[in-house]
Amino acid sequence: MEATIALRLPRDAASVPLIRQMLDGTLRSLGVDSQIRDDIELMLTEACSNVIRHAEPSDDYTVSTSVLDDRCIIKVIDNGGGFDPDQIINPEPGAEHGRGLLIMRALADDIRFVNRHEHGAVVCLEKRLRYAPGAAGLYLMAM
Repeated sequence: MEATIALRLPRDAASVPLIRQMLDGTLRSLGVDSQIRDDIELMLTEACSNVIRHAEPSDDYTVSTSVLDDRCIIKVIDNGGGFDPDQIINPEPGAEHGRGLLIMRALADDIRFVNRHEHGAVVCLEKRLRYAPGAAGLYLMAM
């Protein structure tokens, strides 16, 4: 089974709920466990928020999501200045901002960053899916 959603979005906070709702609706329809869906929603929100906050001078970004049997793969691609995740300093306890990478690393089963030096960045997040008993996703995987 493979389900894919790909959207090119304006680099604006109003774009985040759109892709979040589309992906959650797909995962819900397949019968993915609610805790897994919540983790995916938070990872996606953090990745998109980082693009919106930091990916200058880009006007837009792309989110590509795929459900491949028991995995969800999310790629958030921007055309900004790029970044090196190893150079990001962890925030102080109680800081209001700067926890996005920590949250994504904590929730993802796999996370990869591709810095395209002055041509943006790609954040790839993977999460193993759990399905409810009798879920459509389990049936489709078996085919």
